[in-house]
Amino acid sequence: MDKRKSSLKNYGISSKRYKELCGFCEQYPEWKEELAYNVNTVKSQQIGNVSYGSKNNISNKTADLALKRVFLQKKVDLIEKTAKDAAGELWNEIIKSACYEQPFWYLRDISEIPISRSAFYDYRRYFFFLLNQRKDT
Repeated sequence: MDKRKSSLKNYGISSKRYKELCGFCEQYPEWKEELAYNVNTVKSQQIGNVSYGSKNNISNKTADLALKRVFLQKKVDLIEKTAKDAAGELWNEIIKSACYEQPFWYLRDISEIPISRSAFYDYRRYFFFLLNQRKDT
């Protein structure tokens, strides 16, 4: 039996759920980028006092942007808090591994993390266990 699958099974995470959680984490860089750069609302054309948008509906673009930013920030905070709870001081390396898909050897050689491969993957599995519990609740 595959060692990873048995470890995930011990945490109550199916292979399909693991793929879903990985996909969720892989969106983290996009969310961070959008939070950093998407700070202005899009303005529609105005002639006089009348706005001309695609359907000329009245909407509050600033409120829409604020709601979207709050929604994205909650997702980012969920991943960061879960990584901190799972790995303590190594939370940033967990995020690099789970969200940016950096392999252990890269983190070991470039970031010089001070733990073994098996210990790192124990933290990573625990991160996904906690994320599984916290996501969708």
